[in-house]
Amino acid sequence: MTTTTDTTHKHQATLDAAVEALHGRTFFAAFPENPSPDIYGADADKDGRAKFKAHRDQRFTELQQGEPAGWAGQEESPYEQASLGIAYPYYQPETLVANAQEVFGQWRKLKPADRAALLTETLEGMKERFFEIAYATMHTTGQAYMMSFQASGPHAADRALEAIAAGYEEQTRFPEETRWEKPMGKYNITLNKTWRAVPKGVALVIGCSTFPTWNTVPGMYASLVTGNPVIIKPHPKAVLPIAIVVAEVQKVLVAHGLDPRICQLAVDANDHLIAKELAENPAVKLIDYTGGSAFGEYIEGLKGKTVFTEKTGVNSIILDSCDDLDKVAQNLAFSVSLYSGQMCTAPQNFFIPEGGVKVAGELVPYEDVVQKLAAAVTGLAQNPKAGPHVLGAIQSATTHERVRDLALEGSRSVLAHGAVENPVFQNARTCSTSIQEVDASRVEQFSQELFGPIMLIIKTRDTQESIRLASDLAREYGAISCGAYTTDPAIKEQIMDEMSLAGTPVSFNLTGGIYVNQNAGFSDFHVTGGNPAGNASFTNPEFVIKRFTWVGFREPAV
Repeated sequence: MTTTTDTTHKHQATLDAAVEALHGRTFFAAFPENPSPDIYGADADKDGRAKFKAHRDQRFTELQQGEPAGWAGQEESPYEQASLGIAYPYYQPETLVANAQEVFGQWRKLKPADRAALLTETLEGMKERFFEIAYATMHTTGQAYMMSFQASGPHAADRALEAIAAGYEEQTRFPEETRWEKPMGKYNITLNKTWRAVPKGVALVIGCSTFPTWNTVPGMYASLVTGNPVIIKPHPKAVLPIAIVVAEVQKVLVAHGLDPRICQLAVDANDHLIAKELAENPAVKLIDYTGGSAFGEYIEGLKGKTVFTEKTGVNSIILDSCDDLDKVAQNLAFSVSLYSGQMCTAPQNFFIPEGGVKVAGELVPYEDVVQKLAAAVTGLAQNPKAGPHVLGAIQSATTHERVRDLALEGSRSVLAHGAVENPVFQNARTCSTSIQEVDASRVEQFSQELFGPIMLIIKTRDTQESIRLASDLAREYGAISCGAYTTDPAIKEQIMDEMSLAGTPVSFNLTGGIYVNQNAGFSDFHVTGGNPAGNASFTNPEFVIKRFTWVGFREPAV
C-alpha cells in the first residue's frame, strides 16, 4: 500500500507549478496534446484501440463500488450507428447517496494537500489510458480522432489539474492555526485560534453526451479536492470515457487504503433516467450540470443546493473590417465545421452589415462576403483529407434531424446541408454545415441555440446594429463565446465594453490555427457565469470556494 505522505511529496512540484500557472494565465500544459509515439510510446495507439474494442459487448467490471442491482448500457457509435454493447453496473440512487454519506468522514478528514496529491496521482493513471479514452470518445460522441484524443485526454486532464490546483490553493490560503494577542494596556488577551475548511457534503456531477470527460472533470475534481464525495452521472449515450476515469480514481483510493466509493459512477437504468432522483435527494448538497437550458434551469431552481451550470447559449460573430477576408473565411469555416458545430463555443449567428465589410481599406459587398464564407464551408466539407477529420460524426439522430428539417420562415437558403463521406466508416452519421440568411428583424429565429452544423447569416444595417444584437442576445439568452473582426480601435473597444457587460468573452481577428471554439486550461475562463448560458466559470476561485466553508475555533491560550 502506498502512503499518502509519499504521494504528497511526489506531486508537490506539479501542484506548485499549476498554482503558479493559475496566477500567470500564460501557457501551461502538464499533459502533451500531441498523440505522438515519441511522447506516448510506439504501441500506445494500437494498444488503446485494442483495449477499447475489448470493452465492446462486455460488462465493464473495473468499478469498485459494491454489488450492483443490475447492469445497463445504451451507448451506440455515431460512426457505425450500431450498439457498443457495453453494460455498466447499475445502483439505486439511494444506494449511491448512502455510500457517499458513509465515506464522507474518511475523505473530508484528509489534509487538503493530501487530497490534492492523491487526485493528481489519478491523472497519471488517466494518462496511461488516453488512447483508450480517445477511441471510447470517438464511438460515443462522434468526435474525430484528434479531438477525441486531445479533448478527452490531455486537455481534460489539464482542466482537472486546474481544478485541483485551485481547490488546493483556496484551502491553504489561510493558516490552520495562530496565536492571537490583543493588547489591553497592562495585560494582553491571548487566544489560540484554529480554522478548518469544511466540505459541504455529497456532490453530484451530471455529464453531457458530446464532451463526457472535458465537461465533467472540472466539477468532479473541484468537489473531490475540497473534501466532498462525488457521484458521477454521465449521459447514458456517453459513459465509457468517464467510466475509465472513475475507475482510475477508485484504483488510487484503494491503493492508499481509502474507500473507492468516495468517487462513484451512477449510470441510468435502461428503462428510466435517475438524474432527478439524485439531484432531489436532500443529502446531495453540490451539483455540477452541463447540458440543455430547460433541465439546467430546473437544477438551478432546486432548494438547498449549491449549483454550477453550463447550459446553452447563442454565440455570435461580428464582421466589421479585416485585412484578409480569405483568411477570415477559412478560420470561420473551420470554426462552424469543427465537430459539426456540436461545441458549446461554436459560432452560430454571423452579423454582417448590408453595406459590406471593409477589407484592407476597400469595401467588399455584402453578398460577396456571404458567398466567400459559403465557399470556404463547402471547400472544407468536400475536402476528403480534411472534412471527415474536422466534422467527425453527429452524436445524436435528433441533431441530424434538426439540420435536415430546419425551415425558418422568410429565410434564404445560402447553402444546403449535405453528407460528408467518411472513407473509414461508411455508415457514419454525418452532415455538412447548413447556411441560411435570416432577417435582422426576426430575432425569434436566431435567439435560440440551434445545436449542430447550422450557420445563420444576419444582414444588419451597420456594425452598430450587429453589436447591439449580439450583446442583447448574450444578455437575454446567454452566450459562451463571441468572435469579432475589426481593424478600427474604437469599434474594438466598443465591442469589448458591450460584450463584457453581457458576460461574454470575445476573440478578435483570429486567423490561422487558433479558433473561437478553443479555450485553454490555466488561462481562459470557460463560461463566465455572467449571463444565462451558465452560472459558473471554471476555473475561477468561486468555482471551488463555494464547495466548502471556513469554520473557526478559539480558546484562551495556556
